[in-house]
Amino acid sequence: MSSAEIWVYRTTSGHLFGADLIGFHVEATDGQVGRIDQHSDEVGSAYLVVDTGPWIFGRHVLLPAGTVVQVDHSEKKVYVDRSREEIKAGPDFEPRTHTSPAAREMYSSYYGPFYGGPML
Repeated sequence: MSSAEIWVYRTTSGHLFGADLIGFHVEATDGQVGRIDQHSDEVGSAYLVVDTGPWIFGRHVLLPAGTVVQVDHSEKKVYVDRSREEIKAGPDFEPRTHTSPAAREMYSSYYGPFYGGPML
């Protein structure tokens, strides 16, 4: 997966374009991370914003759509392929600037290398 592909849901994830994922639980490879607070299905720029609750002091994190392994609509859970520690170490979510080219580059630089993409 290239760093550009991290912004696209995997075809095997079970994600349904336009489905409302707000409130779904997010499961990392080693346990629950939080709940989806907002998400985008924008083509080539899809992502989840996860409210981590008390786990990391109420922080909000952005996860590119490519981190999603499976969406279980009946259980209202989204499974991602990153550990809790990897998510915790990720860049802060900035509500006012998260869609800017600089922010996208920051998220791509962090998540891209997990998928064999170059560090930007």
